Amino acid sequence: MAGRKNMTFRAAAVQLSPVLFDRDGSTEKVLNYIEKCGEEGIRLAVFPETFVPNYPYFAWVKPPAVISELHGRLYEQAVEVPGPVTEAVGKAARDAGTVVVLGVNEREGGSLYNTQLIFDADGTLLGKRRKIMPTFHERMVWGWGDGSGLRVFDTSLGRLGALICWEHYMPLARYALMTQAEEIHCSHFPGAFAGDSMSQQIDAAIRHHAMESGAFVVNSTGWLDHKQRAEIVSSDASLEKYIEGGICTGIVAPYGLYLAGPLPEGEGMAVAEIDLKAIIRQKNVLDTVGHYSRPDILRLWIDRSGRPVEENMTPDLREMPEGPEDNRENHGSKEEET
Repeated sequence: MAGRKNMTFRAAAVQLSPVLFDRDGSTEKVLNYIEKCGEEGIRLAVFPETFVPNYPYFAWVKPPAVISELHGRLYEQAVEVPGPVTEAVGKAARDAGTVVVLGVNEREGGSLYNTQLIFDADGTLLGKRRKIMPTFHERMVWGWGDGSGLRVFDTSLGRLGALICWEHYMPLARYALMTQAEEIHCSHFPGAFAGDSMSQQIDAAIRHHAMESGAFVVNSTGWLDHKQRAEIVSSDASLEKYIEGGICTGIVAPYGLYLAGPLPEGEGMAVAEIDLKAIIRQKNVLDTVGHYSRPDILRLWIDRSGRPVEENMTPDLREMPEGPEDNRENHGSKEEET
């Protein structure tokens, strides 16, 4: 942070409803809002979880035996990385001069993944990360990510980390970002999910992470209107109550208070000015990876290696390619794992 010229910038947490099962329609809404951010001098925009084409609400309200057709529709409209969607969003980010964090259903081979895409303000796709543990019903839809996504990205605005939904209830995943000096934390949830109880959960999660990490949190949730909810539950209107509420779009300061939001229902943006100098003021009080840590008692062990399904053997069969055991970042001995 020392010596950086630009310590303040405007950020937006964007609350939108998708165009259900329509990759191009949902992407177009993202592009329009990125353009709007550019016009308003907003330098960071965070969009909802798996916004393109939409979160798989169907897996939450329908039994496994009847979701195959809907899963197929989601797969057909999912995003390939890289591909046309990443090219379009990258161009929009470059034109607007805005860092963008976007949630998509990523398609690779025959599988889907809950993926976050991080674009710098010059349009570069800095990286993608996949949710490392799909939650409950989501395991019928998405595969697992791996430790390679637990990283903080150097952006034109600062050090940016990101997690998805209930990954915020994996304290070691959050701590993995804290150890990398995360300054801006971008999070998102599906919205229209589990009512007010989910809104309260999100509020607790993002405010706690802001305090614990000493970072700004920019959190985006999606939203569904009544027509969309009725379409998802089809003939069983009694299920509609399960895909209501669950919104908490806002921006939280390192000391745990909202700078913008949380927003009410509907589409819109929670916008606030972020001053990175507030991080140092907060960490003077609480620095969980510095003066308020006890590495002599508790340390984090991380395996950030990827998990490819194929690796080529070296010509000498006695020499095996480097495996996960060799890629581990060991913060303490194995006996000291936390």
